[in-house]
Amino acid sequence: MSRRRGWRIAGQVAGGVLGAAATGAAVGVATRWSRLSRERRAHADADTPAELGALPPGTPWSVTADDGVRLSAEVIEPPTRRGAGITVVLVHGFALDRRCWHFQRRALAEATDPAVRLVLYDQRSHGRSERASRASCTIAQLGADLDAVLRTLAPDGPLVLVGHSMGGMAIMALAEREPGLFDRRVAGVALLNTSAGEVGAEGLPATFLSRRNPLTRTVGALAGWQPRLVERARAMVNDLVWGVTRAYAYGDRTVSSWLVDFVHSMISANAVDALVDFTDTLDSHDRVAALPALAGCESLILTGEADRIIPARHSEVIAAELPDATLVELPGVGHLAMLERPDEVNDALAELLARVDDRRSGLLRRLRKRA
Repeated sequence: MSRRRGWRIAGQVAGGVLGAAATGAAVGVATRWSRLSRERRAHADADTPAELGALPPGTPWSVTADDGVRLSAEVIEPPTRRGAGITVVLVHGFALDRRCWHFQRRALAEATDPAVRLVLYDQRSHGRSERASRASCTIAQLGADLDAVLRTLAPDGPLVLVGHSMGGMAIMALAEREPGLFDRRVAGVALLNTSAGEVGAEGLPATFLSRRNPLTRTVGALAGWQPRLVERARAMVNDLVWGVTRAYAYGDRTVSSWLVDFVHSMISANAVDALVDFTDTLDSHDRVAALPALAGCESLILTGEADRIIPARHSEVIAAELPDATLVELPGVGHLAMLERPDEVNDALAELLARVDDRRSGLLRRLRKRA
């Protein structure tokens, strides 16, 4: 047999092997896709609690950021006539919107000891807020946006800032930008499932959100050039995205389907290219040096031990920089602790508010004695 014929036969064999492998992979993906679709349809709305939509109403606001971007916000006043001595600001994370605070909104709005005033808003290019330029989609700018929200909706009085994931990073960016604010007004901080740096070192960001991932770059470029095409493709793999959401957002693989649907609806509402705009800033986020500004606050650091997006180690790093903070690690819980275990998160926030109120009451008593 000639050498040329031998190479041709070898090529045909190799092609057959690769073709079989590709076919097998395609069949595997299709099978997985079909199974997810059936599972999602089977449980659709079956276990959605009726009270999901029962939320205290808020007053809508529009806050203008320092670069002119409009931020959609809400304010919920306390139920008591005496008013609230503390304003709690809830800052959501990447690819979500302020709806992710569903259970905390309800619990905090009903709180009476202490009664609080609630401020919620959507980050730029998220939810109902205005789409921003790619250059402005940075953690530093999110800190400036939080500053604008505070100046507009909570210009005086003590503050408690609660941030999840990228929202916690925005709080750190505000501390970096305005450290004196944390001495003067920020009485408490809660950092949920977040990181002070090296976000892309492990977990989901190390693969999908890394700025070095060529797939992320390609999808981002294509979404900027042909957004309708990318959104149509996204709709075609909707069930697979739903499956990824379930796998990565929650620690419990048997989590109720309506909770997956709830998060999936928030993610789907954000344009693909708008989300890709934040890739560089998440990957380069490093604000360990800003953490000492939080040392004078009552602090809660909460994480899920099964968080696959920002592993619990990141919260432990923050806790090491803030030794007086309360560190809560919820076993078996994933990245969306406030949705997966709302009661435990609400209890931890209530304890934080009680500590803030005790400190505030003690300060007021001392001031009265001096007067």
